[in-house]
Amino acid sequence: MKDNIHSFLDVFYPLFRRFMPLETFRYAACGGINTLFGLAVFYCSIRWVFPEDVVHFGYFAFESYSASLMISGFSSFCLGFILNKYIVFIGSNLKGRIQLFRYFLSFAFNLLLNWVLLKFLVESLSLDAFLGQLMTTAVVITASYFSQKHFSFKVKN
Repeated sequence: MKDNIHSFLDVFYPLFRRFMPLETFRYAACGGINTLFGLAVFYCSIRWVFPEDVVHFGYFAFESYSASLMISGFSSFCLGFILNKYIVFIGSNLKGRIQLFRYFLSFAFNLLLNWVLLKFLVESLSLDAFLGQLMTTAVVITASYFSQKHFSFKVKN
């Protein structure tokens, strides 16, 4: 399966060869797939699962966009790790459990960054939650790439 995905992605790489190395291209492609998946889950969650403004979970209450972000984030966590480990950062020589732990730390930081930015855009600038999520995605993707490359899946010398 891994080889099939590499073969499929590598067909398009010559178009981007002048602009980025293969690893960055694969990250962009896999990240794009994971991002679209996450946005689809966010959209479905905020429109149909949590249509009211406030979601109550027992003693806790959350804004619907916060609850949708958590569902979206944790839904894309597994797909993102698998794609990064087996498709993108295949040269990493760290043990899988170390990669997973570091990926989770990076994920937690990026999720917090996403939530803070989303909260600001929705509550301070009165943007629609889905539009705000689209805007925060660009910032989070950039932070995520550097944390994955230089922390979660780095190559030891």
